[in-house]
Amino acid sequence: MRAFYGCEVPYPFVPQSVLEAADSVRASLPNRYCDPRIAADLYHETLDEYLLADEVGLSVMTTEHHAGINSLIGSNPTFLGIIARQTRKARILSLGTLISLRPDPVRIAEEYAMIDVISRGRLEIGLVKSGGSEMASNNANPMQNEDRLWEGIDLISKALTHRDGPFSWEGKHFTHRHVNIWPGPYQQPMPRLWAATGDPRSAAECGRRGIINTLVLRGPEGTKRAWEAYRRARREAGLAPATREMFAYTAMVYAGQSDEEGLRIGSKMLWFLNTSLKTAPQMSKFLPGAAPPEAAPQIYRSKRPVSGDAGETPSPARRGEEAVTLSASQNAAALVAITAEQAVRQGILFAGNPDTVYRQIMDFQRQVGAFGNLNIIGRSGFLTHHEAVQGIETFAREVLPRLAASAAEVGDAAG
Repeated sequence: MRAFYGCEVPYPFVPQSVLEAADSVRASLPNRYCDPRIAADLYHETLDEYLLADEVGLSVMTTEHHAGINSLIGSNPTFLGIIARQTRKARILSLGTLISLRPDPVRIAEEYAMIDVISRGRLEIGLVKSGGSEMASNNANPMQNEDRLWEGIDLISKALTHRDGPFSWEGKHFTHRHVNIWPGPYQQPMPRLWAATGDPRSAAECGRRGIINTLVLRGPEGTKRAWEAYRRARREAGLAPATREMFAYTAMVYAGQSDEEGLRIGSKMLWFLNTSLKTAPQMSKFLPGAAPPEAAPQIYRSKRPVSGDAGETPSPARRGEEAVTLSASQNAAALVAITAEQAVRQGILFAGNPDTVYRQIMDFQRQVGAFGNLNIIGRSGFLTHHEAVQGIETFAREVLPRLAASAAEVGDAAG
């Protein structure tokens, strides 16, 4: 198993009274609450954490969000370029650039090719759909979000792999008369592609395209459902069975010296769920195009999760509504009030001493099937740089080697 350490560079230093009064901490919170001196410290601390991860054998990942306290990385390629030059061994995962918001996928291909060359072939490319608040802050059309994602992926892939001079592109959303990027990528034919999706329909599309599919904080039930769709899509298309390397899971992870320390420090990361997911309704589940039409009845009727455990994302299968796909906004709403103990039970927080963290990850794999990539949300909220450093060192020293050695203990699910 490969492990990628990441920090979204969140900004928690906003008065609680302001957060409680705001209808959203994404897109509309005034940036006067962000002190650029504090932001500079956060950027530098995160880059130092990435350098440490590189030294101790972890890979690294970065993300991109816009206009909110959940992340100060408004330009993923900019951050990636710094990391590509400063690290030496780590794989560098972009997870990812919000291509459905960008007007020109060819520019993204150029940026990624340049970063791959600077890193001498260590880049992995993650391309993701945008959320509702980000569509609002980037003046994007939500009804075109998913179509633009897949067409953007196709155009970026062709731009990165084409070697014979200019080509033209006449698509539904993008038109280019002359595409001929210089340089091409270091890795041939191109770096591996990832996509962060949670619904079975998008996971199936990843399967048909051979894209690594990562599930973010979806727990065992949602993850298993998506990956079953991925495997089924490959079977139906006559493709080779999916292997564990095609799957990744993203969770909050903290390995402490004791269970008490691991859970106490790891619980600080729940700020990401309890606070930074707060989004106004008009920018989430009520946004046109944010969910497929078949999900509409459940979205508008359900005001709270229906489950035996508070904070758990309700299961369409459990309610006999297999045709309904939960939207990302429903998943977010279910997570806002979650506790650390619930997060551990639901497989979105792995925290404790190294033995406990290892056991939690292995138990999760036994529920969903083996996956070859673990994406670590390693710092969020008020978790300090010092605590992040301790968590990185402990995980790399006492958990990761055991995960690598125990790969045979969990078999691949049927492809």
